[in-house]
Amino acid sequence: MPKFLLVALITITFALPAFAYTYKTTYTVPCDQLWPAVKETLSNPDNYSVESTDEAQMNAAYQVKHSVHANVSGAILQRTNHVKLVSKGTGCEMQVGSNYSGWEHNDRGDFKTRVDESLAKLQAAKPAEPAKPQDSTK
Repeated sequence: MPKFLLVALITITFALPAFAYTYKTTYTVPCDQLWPAVKETLSNPDNYSVESTDEAQMNAAYQVKHSVHANVSGAILQRTNHVKLVSKGTGCEMQVGSNYSGWEHNDRGDFKTRVDESLAKLQAAKPAEPAKPQDSTK
């Protein structure tokens, strides 16, 4: 019986990351405004290791870096995550293919939160449009 449990546990452990899911979030801004926020998020070397990016297609493949206290089996089973931006009318849909979220990690949720924070920061830093001069001939 213990041998059966060990085999079942190993099978489940290796099979779970294979059930990756694409999470979609729609933003009201166009993709060319969201992409800089995605790139800024991925540029944090404490959180991510970027494997590849395609500027023209606005997508990237990356690894999530977990803390040294992370679950060893989670670190071993970590797979490459993906992000892709898809235009949806005047907005943009961010599609995140996250292969690992567990008790200690919420890779998809953490990534979205960081992109939201980067987008807000970039939008706040964008200079306001100059005021139009008033027509004094009226």
